[in-house]
Amino acid sequence: MPKRFLIIGGGVIGVEMASIFGRLGSQITIVEYLDRLLPGMDADAAEEVRRALIADYGAQILTGHVAQKAEGQGDALRVQVAPRQGGSPLQLEADYVLVAVGRRPYTEGLDLDKAGLSVDERGRIPVNDHLQTAVPHIYAIGDVIRGPMLAHKASEDGIYVAERLAGRKPHLDYRQVPSVVYIWPEVAGVGYTEEELQKEGRPYRVGKFPYRASGRARAANETRGFVKVIADAKTDMLLGLHVVGPRAADLIAVGVAGLAYGASAEDLFRLPLAHPTFSEAIKEAALAASEGSPLHL
Repeated sequence: MPKRFLIIGGGVIGVEMASIFGRLGSQITIVEYLDRLLPGMDADAAEEVRRALIADYGAQILTGHVAQKAEGQGDALRVQVAPRQGGSPLQLEADYVLVAVGRRPYTEGLDLDKAGLSVDERGRIPVNDHLQTAVPHIYAIGDVIRGPMLAHKASEDGIYVAERLAGRKPHLDYRQVPSVVYIWPEVAGVGYTEEELQKEGRPYRVGKFPYRASGRARAANETRGFVKVIADAKTDMLLGLHVVGPRAADLIAVGVAGLAYGASAEDLFRLPLAHPTFSEAIKEAALAASEGSPLHL
């Protein structure tokens, strides 16, 4: 087990590895080029994860830094990192270094050119809205095409193609595909983030409910985290659900269903959810998004 474990990249894979090795006793250092962990996920959730890694494992987290070089020094590695915006470099030592700076489509060995296909600037196989490639009788799914590189997304792609070939009229919406970070506390999100809505200039409302106010979370001694509901400011339509805390990977299914069926924040808070459960936090956050405040806080 490495005593000192340095991870280059603070995305989902980097954070999951940090959580695993942190629990096993390694001293963790994360170097992330951007100014926050988990880019692409909810910013509040990412900040909660940063605090948890520091509090639980004493992790050193260097956001806004770039790894410049690494060299062996006996049984260890010395890695030079520097602030992205300029400044004096730092020398970090580790027993192992993990490079987790992202993923790319793996199309090597597929002989795409022989099938009359090519890839785009990001190495993906272009497809239309029906997942057909430039050669109409050839379909592509999963990690080699656009969309999130997730197992459940690839599965939905495959089901979609099979149903089309069977003469049905299926539907795909990658906005309804949830993302989960399998650490503790878990992190999950589906739909829009606040950052995405701000870029679009779309007005929205946010409702949050902390787990420390949840009876079930307090009974389980799992009070870290929150549920966030994002709704359209004009129509109250559900736009996103983000969860940090126990059972987040399971609770996010409520958001997936809500998005799929065009639910409003009011629809969520009117659900008669069982008490005491973790899922009640969704009801409370939805009430806060729709009406301005939760009931039990």
